[in-house]
Amino acid sequence: MIELWIPITIAAAFCQNLRSALQKHLTSKLSTSGATFIRFFYAILPAWLYVWFLHDGIGLTMPEPQPVFWIYAAVGGATQIAATALLVYLFAFRNFAVGTTYSKTETVQAAVFGIVILGDPLTAGAMVAIMISFIGVLAISAAKQATGISGIVRSLTSRTAMIGLASGACFGISAVSYRAASLSLGGEGFLIQAGFTLACVTIMQTVAMASYMRIRDPGQITAALRNWKVAGIVGLSGMAASACWFTAMTIQNAAYVRALGQIELVFTFAASYLFFKEKSSPLELAGIGLVIAGIFFLLLST
Repeated sequence: MIELWIPITIAAAFCQNLRSALQKHLTSKLSTSGATFIRFFYAILPAWLYVWFLHDGIGLTMPEPQPVFWIYAAVGGATQIAATALLVYLFAFRNFAVGTTYSKTETVQAAVFGIVILGDPLTAGAMVAIMISFIGVLAISAAKQATGISGIVRSLTSRTAMIGLASGACFGISAVSYRAASLSLGGEGFLIQAGFTLACVTIMQTVAMASYMRIRDPGQITAALRNWKVAGIVGLSGMAASACWFTAMTIQNAAYVRALGQIELVFTFAASYLFFKEKSSPLELAGIGLVIAGIFFLLLST
């Protein structure tokens, strides 16, 4: 079962890539909050159908959540929304690329929060692997801006860097909280634990987003319903990605899962090269190489 988290995480990264591509298709028809809302709203039905299949189809016992589950689930859902909002907020700044780069510290921060909140062990080899991949992400980001890596480092105390670090922290807390919520259920196995957690969190996030949009972004709920054909596919692919993320994080340390999940960058790079014939700079290629090296080292260390 320890090895099962690897293909599940890779599947999660692939489905997330697909969801992001479909979500971008709707940006011309929906606002940022509207495009975010559909990933939760249209995932509710598939998520609960998945739980129903695990319960009635396979015969797994439905969990009986305790108060600690609801606390961790609420924290995870809220911090994920906050992390996404901070990431979107960065686009309002001219040097937003610096902030988005620092948001990639999510994996490192998830390792720290995992130790503090759950006492999850982290081997020295795994920590080295995470840092190798992070350096690769830095290289990829630096290749896309004129200032390079030195400019990113010099911007550490800037406002955008602080917002990026806050976004990464929220993503890290969210991942660890989801793992904690799922593990608190106990029961017959990781599938029903992860599926039930996902279904509950999806409802919480939908209610929170709908309440916000009614006040701050009126008309977007109607627009989201109007574009149900594409939005439904976004919700389905997003639910598949989340189900895989939650399942993998129930089995394995959240930091390991998020570190392996950086293979999404490799998928994006491959798609850009194969389908869009985009050329990459030597620094980008070096970054991709480091990400892949970090992933391999991680797998060898766990």
